[in-house]
This record gives sequence, structure tokens and C-alpha cells, in this order.
Amino acid sequence: MREAVARSRPEMAPQPDLSGYAQKAISVARSILTGADDRALAQRNAVIAFGVRVTSAALLYLTQVLLARWMGAFEYGIYVFIWTWVLVLGGLSPLGLNLAVIRLVPEYRERGELDNVRGVTFGTNLAAFAIGTSVALLGAAGLWLFESYVANYYVLPLYLALVCIPIYALGDMQDGLGRGQAWMSIALVPPYILRPLIVLAAMIGAHEIGLPMTATTAAGAAILATWLAALLQFTLVSLRMSKTVPAAPRTYNWRLWLKTSLPLWVICACELALQNADVLIVSSLMSPHAVAVYFAAAKTMSLIMFVHYAVGSAVANRFSALNARGDREGLQEFVRDAVNWTFWPSLAAAVLILLLGQPLLYLFGPDFLEGYPVMLILVAGFLFRSAMGPSEFLLNMLGEQNACAMVLVFTAVLNILLNLMLVPAFGLNGAAAATALSLIATALLQYAVARYRLGLDVAIWSAWKR
Repeated sequence: MREAVARSRPEMAPQPDLSGYAQKAISVARSILTGADDRALAQRNAVIAFGVRVTSAALLYLTQVLLARWMGAFEYGIYVFIWTWVLVLGGLSPLGLNLAVIRLVPEYRERGELDNVRGVTFGTNLAAFAIGTSVALLGAAGLWLFESYVANYYVLPLYLALVCIPIYALGDMQDGLGRGQAWMSIALVPPYILRPLIVLAAMIGAHEIGLPMTATTAAGAAILATWLAALLQFTLVSLRMSKTVPAAPRTYNWRLWLKTSLPLWVICACELALQNADVLIVSSLMSPHAVAVYFAAAKTMSLIMFVHYAVGSAVANRFSALNARGDREGLQEFVRDAVNWTFWPSLAAAVLILLLGQPLLYLFGPDFLEGYPVMLILVAGFLFRSAMGPSEFLLNMLGEQNACAMVLVFTAVLNILLNLMLVPAFGLNGAAAATALSLIATALLQYAVARYRLGLDVAIWSAWKR
């Protein structure tokens, strides 16, 4: 009887031997952690950047949830509006020099031109802070002159937000100088982890001592966090520079630096338009409550873009160095790696975020659930851009910043026009559609430039086939 039962049982399917996969994974991890070659260094920097961005995304999300809960949608919408202006004006103040140094510093170091390294470091820091200060003063003067045209609830928070701009610009310069020399921790930890931590701590303290949870209080917390994080970062970068570049006379080549940076500044301006035009146009046409709902949904979905930024931050200086050496084969191989590192984690993150989308929005409050369709629309644009890898970093580092700037000028204008047309007709979903279409157009045009101007295919389907 037992033999009959045994014969009646289906044979167990052979189990795959997972030991080979495990050994391969361990080998890859060991190579990334201990390898001394350029590819291992780039992978290690990508892992650091990815880890920082994941941690930052969690901190920022927690901070935004708490702010929305404490302040309510109306005050939270005001804070979103004024902080968006800090991001735009502070990001524009360095005139693109914060991006130019990512390319210039590796080239100078590769050629042993340390006098130029010293000059570009000192000069660009001074310029960024001076221009940021000028922008803040002009902004305050403009706000004072046209205060009657601004809604009363925006005025005081806007004045406070202007205080952040000079140091925000200086912090952006430290980010560029750090990334240009593959100092990923110094480049990324202060602005992306320390700054939101200080905002969170300041707002918790304000809440505990009974201060009103308004946009004005949040703006004060932002001032404290922005200044402390940027000053610490400036100190760390300066100390690291003093150890790797001996003190000696500096050489200044402003003509070259500005020639390099101004197209990058145009690119930065257009990137900021692509990232923030929807919020600013929704702010001008709809209530602070609508701004809060849109911002929560858009920023929840845009969490997938930290992969794109993390990989781009890690590989940009490597693109420049390989190009400076004339290593065409190494560059092509590295581009394929960067595309794969960007797309597949982005796809996985997108699926997870959409599955958790409604519970995540509910954390902000029940009213925020109406923003879920915004997430469904935006994901198409974000994923399409990720499918082209860090193509804008590649174009900028290989001397195609003018072409990249033209692409982004076109798509930024397209984004603004689409938002102006679609937001009045379709509200928040119109803003999401405008941004998604603009991101798709950006990705397609950057793909065309990389292929026909550089001979490099940056699409994920091409990298996958190889």
C-alpha cells in the first residue's frame, strides 16, 4: 500500500541551484566595495549616491507629511510655493558654474593643472555667493514694490525665503565641486540628509513649544537648515581641497569658465522649469489647497527620479575623464552600464510607489487622495526619461552642452505652454499631463543628440540588446 501511494505522488521538480547566483552576487558586491579600478569606483559612488538619495527621499517625505499634517493643506500649500521659488532662484544664482566644475575639475586634475583647480574653486564659490546675495536683494526690492499684487498670506514667507538664496547658491557650488572629484559623501550628505534633518528637528521643536504651525514658521526652519548645512559642507570641501591641492597661486580663466557654464545655466534653468513650472502655474491659477495636493502627488511619484540623479551624480565626472583620455571603447561600455543602472531600479521603484500610492497620499491627510490620478499620469514621463539613462549628464560632460541647452529650452517652453493650456481646462490632471509630455519630449530629443552628435546610443532597449 505504501509503495502504491509513493508511486502515485508526482515527482518533485528539480530545484535550481542558487549557490552559483549567490556566489556571483557576493563577487560583484566585493568588487564594488573593494575594487580599485575606475569601474568599481564609479559603481561604489553610484551606490553611495543611491543610498544618500534613498535616505534623503525618506527624510523629505517624512518632513512633508508632518508639515502637511501640522499645517493643514492651505498653509502647507503656501510653504510649497515659497520653497519652490528658493529652489528656482537659488539654483539659477551660480550661473551654471556648479555644473561646469563637474567637468572642469576632473579635466584640470587629469592634466595636472592644479593652479586652475585652485582658481576655479575659489572664484566660483565667491561668484555664487555674491550673485545669490544680489538675487535676494533684488527679490526683496521687487516684492516691496509689487507687494500690493501679491496675496497677503504669501508676503512674509516670501521675504523669509529670500534669506536662503545666497547660501543655497553656495551649497550648490559645493555639490558640484564634490561630485567633480568623486567626493560623493561630502557632495550629497549635507544638502540631502542634513538639511531635511534640521528642518524636521526645527519643526518638531516648534511644534513642541507651541509655535503656530504656519508657512512663516516653516520658512524660519528652512533658513536655519539651509545655512547650517551649506556652511558645514563648505568647510568640509575646503578642508578636503587643502589636503589634495597644495596651497599656491591661483589661475583664473573666467572666459572659459563662463563659456562652459552659461549653456549649462540655460540647461539648469530649463530643468528647473520642467521640475517646477507646474507647481508655480497651479499656484497662480488655483488655491494653496490645490497646490498642496498636486505637490504631494507629484513629489511622491518623482521619488523614482532619485535613481536617475544618483547614477548621474556618480558617473558624470567619469564621462568627462574617459572623454579626456580618448578612451572611446571604455566610454561606450560605461554608457551602457549607466543606462542599465538607471532604468531597471527606476522601473522597480515606479511599480512599488504606484502600488503604495494611495496609502502614501493618505499620510498627508484624507484630502490628498484626490491626487492619485496625478501619479498615474506622471509615471509615464518619469519612466521614459529613465529609459534614456543619464543622457543630459553625458551630453554636458562631452561638450554638447549647447545642444542639450537647445533641447531643454524647447521642452521648458513646451512645458510652460502646455501647463497654461491644460491647467485651466483639466486642473491638476492637466498639469500632470503637461509635465509628462514635456519629459517624454526631453528624453527623445536628448536621445537623438547623443546618437547623431556623439555616436552613442543611450536607449535602454539598445543597452539591453547588447
